[in-house]
Amino acid sequence: MKIGLVLSGGGARGIAHIGAVKALIESGIKPDIISGTSSGAFVGAMLAHGYTPDEIIEMILQTSFYPYIRFGFGANGLLHMNKLEAVLRKYIPENTFESLKTKFVVTATDIVSGEELQFRSGELAIPVLASCCIPGLFSPIRFQGRDLVDGGVLNNLPVEPIMHEADFIIGIHCNPFTLDKPLKRTTELVYRSLILAMHSKTKERFKKCDLLIEPAELSRFSIFDFRKAGQLFEVGYDYTKRLLEETGVDFGKLT
Repeated sequence: MKIGLVLSGGGARGIAHIGAVKALIESGIKPDIISGTSSGAFVGAMLAHGYTPDEIIEMILQTSFYPYIRFGFGANGLLHMNKLEAVLRKYIPENTFESLKTKFVVTATDIVSGEELQFRSGELAIPVLASCCIPGLFSPIRFQGRDLVDGGVLNNLPVEPIMHEADFIIGIHCNPFTLDKPLKRTTELVYRSLILAMHSKTKERFKKCDLLIEPAELSRFSIFDFRKAGQLFEVGYDYTKRLLEETGVDFGKLT
């Protein structure tokens, strides 16, 4: 039986994906194909390359992303993602989908045509970074003649790209629709508006998952809480461990 793993966007909250996947692996499950968007695309690429969850969280804890982002301020006042390409290529130097150990699909949005796009072959880093470009905060990334932004604009839980390639789909959603933390930045308001606009479509995609992992505790965190990476990792891990115990899913029968 083939297992599909779908990772949503969510800024820093996407770090919870790593902890959740660690709990899944400890339960004997390893995905055969991964679909991700935004921060889920970044985590998905690292997992597909073959890094363990512990290795990935250690890399994040040791890497300061802020200098790369701040250095990229453009004349239009938006941040640029391009400098982060060096970070991704450092950890995945082959820089191709074909070099990955696990099949991987990235979802991004063509902001001009309004199309949802999937990438699963060729160059890896640029599609992943484009998928992370939150509109209003980051400038679009030009790739293959298109201006690309966050895949979450049209699909923040990209189940459809792998529905016919997996027998059992596990979705991890790290954007709770209710928040316990006040929104203090304009950029947070912009992203929050995007999530709410996608609310109904994302809820519909929940039904397409055989197992949905959505830690409610993530409502306490901002999309910019990268300095709380350790806490976010633990939230994902602890919640998934509890969920698996409560649901009693026998992953031994799925593999």
